[in-house]
Amino acid sequence: MRELGGLELLVNAAGEGFAPKPFDELAEPDWDAAFGATAKGSFFVTQAAAPALREARGCVVMIEDVAAYQPWPSFAAHSAAKAAQAMLTRVLARALAPEVRVCGVAPGPVAVEPGQEERRAAETLLGRVGSPDDIADAVAYLAGAGFVTGATLVVDGGRSLKSGAAFPP
Repeated sequence: MRELGGLELLVNAAGEGFAPKPFDELAEPDWDAAFGATAKGSFFVTQAAAPALREARGCVVMIEDVAAYQPWPSFAAHSAAKAAQAMLTRVLARALAPEVRVCGVAPGPVAVEPGQEERRAAETLLGRVGSPDDIADAVAYLAGAGFVTGATLVVDGGRSLKSGAAFPP
């Protein structure tokens, strides 16, 4: 912060546990890894950055996941950790207001396994998977949207609508 002159934007993008595992095989270390990187990490990094963000009247963007809003049994730890992070978006928006805005981005299919692009694209209304640029554009929008806080922007190409899933509040 000294070298760059402060901190205006914090993006919490760490996550762990995004690997399918049957409910009966999920172990405590899997759970701890998912919650440690995603929820605990987001909280404590934001807490450490809060003084500089308050001074700059900055913004925090949580990279959530549509998994936070959809029950995926084979991704139980990841989905639960992302749901906790999504709640932190709202909790921290209240805790850090009015000096710091806190928003979320909930990506849908972006990083897909090779050979799965066509199947995953068919799951979206737009008929394609997302790109890292799609998510970066959403973060840039929220970083500059001075009257937005506590909200999550779903960036999933319409996948949630196509599947009938509930949207974040």
